Amino acid sequence: MNLIESFSEFKAGKSIDRPTLVRVLEDVFRTLIKKKYGSDENFDVIVNTTNGDLELWKVREIVPDGEVTDSIKQISISDAHQIDEDYDVGEECYEQIDVLEFGRRSIMAARQTLISRIMELEKDEVYRKYKDRIGNIVIGEISQILRKELLIMDDATGNELLLPRSEMIKGDYFRKGDIVKAVIKKVELRNNNPVIVISRTDSLFLEKLMEQEVPEIEDGLITIRDVVRIPGVRAKVSVESYDDRIDPVGACVGMKGSRIHGIVRELKNENIDIVNYTGNINLYIQRALTPAKVSNIELDTEKRRASVYLKSDQVSLAIGKSGSNIKLASKLTGYEIDVFRESDEFGLEDVDLDEFTDEIEDWVLVELKNIGCDTARSVLNLSREELIRRTDLEDETVDEVLRILNAEFEED
Repeated sequence: MNLIESFSEFKAGKSIDRPTLVRVLEDVFRTLIKKKYGSDENFDVIVNTTNGDLELWKVREIVPDGEVTDSIKQISISDAHQIDEDYDVGEECYEQIDVLEFGRRSIMAARQTLISRIMELEKDEVYRKYKDRIGNIVIGEISQILRKELLIMDDATGNELLLPRSEMIKGDYFRKGDIVKAVIKKVELRNNNPVIVISRTDSLFLEKLMEQEVPEIEDGLITIRDVVRIPGVRAKVSVESYDDRIDPVGACVGMKGSRIHGIVRELKNENIDIVNYTGNINLYIQRALTPAKVSNIELDTEKRRASVYLKSDQVSLAIGKSGSNIKLASKLTGYEIDVFRESDEFGLEDVDLDEFTDEIEDWVLVELKNIGCDTARSVLNLSREELIRRTDLEDETVDEVLRILNAEFEED
């Protein structure tokens, strides 16, 4: 019978528990019974959870012939004997109902209701299951590549996952059938359908990758305090251990970088700096600016700003490519970091950039300071090409700045 076959189809391989499926099937049939008989009080619905077989029984009280007042609840002794000769007056008569008695139209409507109910239950189960797994890593195979997103089949459950291109690392290139690893970022309901969004750019992805690679993190011997990333470019991770015998940075990197190399490859050669966490903010900022070596730091704790002084050859290291190192150091420590070059070792006269506010626009000066140039000579020490490359300034603007600064020293 179609309705029973539908149940057998749906119960196979579904994540919904059997008691729930049985309850749905019972509800569907009790609705059929109510429509046909007006009530389901005198009926039993029995579902075999092993094979999906179903039995419907009409239960009526046996009364003497001629005393039936409610044919739904009572049956005469003569009619009862046609079912089983051993029945007596006063007993309950059990009569099995053929499902076909409900009619083809009613059965097809019930089948649609059953399918709809089970699909809704499955959607709820998928939503609940993945909602509980937010932050976990998943692995799946790319099933479809769309313009704005990739559709991925979860290897573990067979459910569809969504990887938006905005959650992909720059340099990610996938083809249909490729295996992708990502972290579950969020689970949403769109038009009553669960949508599982995964990410390769979220900081949690790096954190979970480290948990997989470093047993000491999974065991709780090392704690990851914070992770900041510019996906595919650079990341900084602060770690600490409450066991003095464990070097948290060394444990995370591994012998000859064995533990971190796999993570770097997964993240498309993202440069990962791992630093020891400390409550000493001066020391923490120094560590956060790795690989640069800091000479001195002046803190403004109220404004949460730090003025960092470095030797000339360390400034570019502190800033990093496109300002990546100093941006991440600021995010990691929670302090806005300003980089300053130490006084020229040869005692050459220099002029602070702020002295040129009458000739150079403020936003141009800000751009120069963002790359660690706070004096005229620190700008002139960089080539025209490097200034253009490291700032967002137009060629003509850079030429004008160089003209003004060179003129200052020519006058002297």
